[in-house]
Amino acid sequence: MKMKKLIVLFAGLLFASLATAHGFQAGDIEIGHPHARAMVPGAKVGGGYLKLTNKGSTDDRLIGMASDRAKSAEVHQMSVSNGVMTMRPVAGGLAIPAGQTVELKPGGYHIMFMDVSQPFKEGEKIKATLTFEKAGKVDVEFAVGSAGGANAGAKDAHSDMDGADMSKPQ
Repeated sequence: MKMKKLIVLFAGLLFASLATAHGFQAGDIEIGHPHARAMVPGAKVGGGYLKLTNKGSTDDRLIGMASDRAKSAEVHQMSVSNGVMTMRPVAGGLAIPAGQTVELKPGGYHIMFMDVSQPFKEGEKIKATLTFEKAGKVDVEFAVGSAGGANAGAKDAHSDMDGADMSKPQ
């Protein structure tokens, strides 16, 4: 009887680890846990986050992305200088140096989904295609979490936007 319980426990742990594993591969680029936050009704912009690990020996770049849920999507960088937040598109694509990991996360680099047709809802998956300079195109899914994210108390680039139109230069 103890062996049966052990097998059930092991199977449950294995299933749980597989259910939370959420990664994709494009050539030498590993794409780890693409995720987004739920959006408030009527919002037109949303943020996407992930880790890009270049397992190869040559540099690559994330040069494009598309989603059927947004008119456009691009990599942005948020920074704060003298208490002023700025958010700008990353010109020329996001470099992913050989043998390194670049994390897109709140408060730094992130994917900006603009002119979203239907706000992202917690629990759904947003399909997108990422395009790398060398690794090519790969279809991914962004798992949508709560609006507050894992660190609900922290501010990020999207927490104060209140539906602002970020598709136009500021």
